[in-house]
Amino acid sequence: MKMPTPDLRAGTPNLAMPRQMRGAEMIVAALLAEGVHTVWGYPGGAVLPIYDAIARHRGLQHMLVRHEQAAVHAADGYARATGEVGVALVTSGPGVTNAVTGIATAYFDSIPIVVLSGNVPTSMIGEDAFQECDTVGITRPIVKHNFLVSDIGSLAVTLKKAFHLARTGRPGPVLVDIPKDVALASGKFDYPEKIDIRSYRPALDGHEGQIQHAAQLLHEARRPYLYVGGGAVTAGASAAVRELAALADAPVTTTLMALGSFPASDPRFVGMPGMHGTFEANRAMQECDVLVAIGARFDDRVIGNVAEFCATPREIIHIDIDPASIGKRVKPTVPIVGDAHRVLEKLIAALRQAPAPSVDRGDWWQRIATWRGRRCLAYSRDGQRIKPQYVIETLSRLASGDAIICSDVGQHQMWAAQHYRFEQPRRWINSGGLGTMGVGLPYAMGVKHAFPERDVIAITGDGSIQMCIQELSTCKQYDLPVKIVCLNNGYLGMVRQLQHVGYDRRYSQSYMEALPDFPALARAYGHVGLSVRAEAEVEPALHEALAQKTRTVFLDIHVDGSENVWPMIPDGRGLGEMLLGEDE
Repeated sequence: MKMPTPDLRAGTPNLAMPRQMRGAEMIVAALLAEGVHTVWGYPGGAVLPIYDAIARHRGLQHMLVRHEQAAVHAADGYARATGEVGVALVTSGPGVTNAVTGIATAYFDSIPIVVLSGNVPTSMIGEDAFQECDTVGITRPIVKHNFLVSDIGSLAVTLKKAFHLARTGRPGPVLVDIPKDVALASGKFDYPEKIDIRSYRPALDGHEGQIQHAAQLLHEARRPYLYVGGGAVTAGASAAVRELAALADAPVTTTLMALGSFPASDPRFVGMPGMHGTFEANRAMQECDVLVAIGARFDDRVIGNVAEFCATPREIIHIDIDPASIGKRVKPTVPIVGDAHRVLEKLIAALRQAPAPSVDRGDWWQRIATWRGRRCLAYSRDGQRIKPQYVIETLSRLASGDAIICSDVGQHQMWAAQHYRFEQPRRWINSGGLGTMGVGLPYAMGVKHAFPERDVIAITGDGSIQMCIQELSTCKQYDLPVKIVCLNNGYLGMVRQLQHVGYDRRYSQSYMEALPDFPALARAYGHVGLSVRAEAEVEPALHEALAQKTRTVFLDIHVDGSENVWPMIPDGRGLGEMLLGEDE
């Protein structure tokens, strides 16, 4: 007997009482139960039942992108800015494979998203059907977990598990692959309020003995140093980091993923560490005697050569919610598995109970001041050629404190990280671990949708912007008035710089010989396009762009193509082998 189709337009189905509905309707009901009101996606045959259910429900908005990669990036950007789970919906076959880059980007940065993918009917799986691919196999290395729903009876609980896994512990992307016949089948929808997965119970509070040991080391430290990673942002631990820094009188460095978790204006902030970090941040990383790593991974772009880093004796306290991240690259003295916010609160309490420190840290701060005196981020201006650093500094001065900066990947990303002054967390949205070009514009779309009242600015380059430039059409359709600041240097700038430093200036395939007229292209999509070619035009153009509250504005700023990002640690070198400029 054919089951009646419920009319979802009347509102969210009552989840208190199990009821009969089709799989596609279960998906909509589950999303609403999880507090999801926006899905980013692109339709196709395998997901049409789901799209039909979305069309019949006013409570769930769908944002039609122009490429599945952008759907996942937009959901990812939304999640980074809000801390909530972003959702993307793609069809089978090429829909899934187009989404892979977005999924991997979220995975490497521990971002909570749920990706719903369609698949061919269960009876056709494995038969090389039209638009079939092994979605579970393809995505297994780049998700926190994935599911193939084989029957209607397991759909509701699987969706509940997906959201639970995505947002708890170390967050990450979870994919749910839904065959078309499951989406069309009818069954009883009984959505659980809570879920308990016996094999998945993340540790949150940290080991009391290890926390006490960490407090003792930090209390006695002569040269303490806080190394803060993206996990601190995820855990909402920024206030605790500030309190710990003040209590320990310790300098603070924040990774690319953690910029804003500690205010740039605080005198204890020494900048970003690593490959393009500041001289003072990297010297302090090498010469501290107690290093407190908070939600950070000791990755290659931060510590450079592992052998050189580990050759310097120091006590290392490593706090992370993921036990697999602790000791993976650097062995800590005190490993603490737990939520960064909870652990820091206990660490702060332990320090407050200790007697006043008897150690003198004046010498440590004098060293910091000496390193700062090198002014490693200084650059020269001639008033003619536009320096990209000047553009970022001017933007930082003009933009409001609530502005959210979304960056693509490349030289412009590093200049933004170095020269924009971030005072709060979740104001800096960029791809860290995977380094994905093309994320800037779709990130900005997801963020602007979440925070329509804020200025959302995408900093990009002439190479990166072309990877998802078609999303200017999405901005027009859904009235997402983002601002795009394109530092146009005519090169794949970071590739050119690496060739400049490491390949004897052989610039193989890094010069962009046929660039479009970006302002004209922006106008063709229905937006405002402006070209900036002189330094004196930079500030007025930024003023004009920021004043346009209801229009997307594309600023094509022609910057000095020979400029490099300094400081720089070449590949394979250690923190003590920084190049501070061209002469080195």
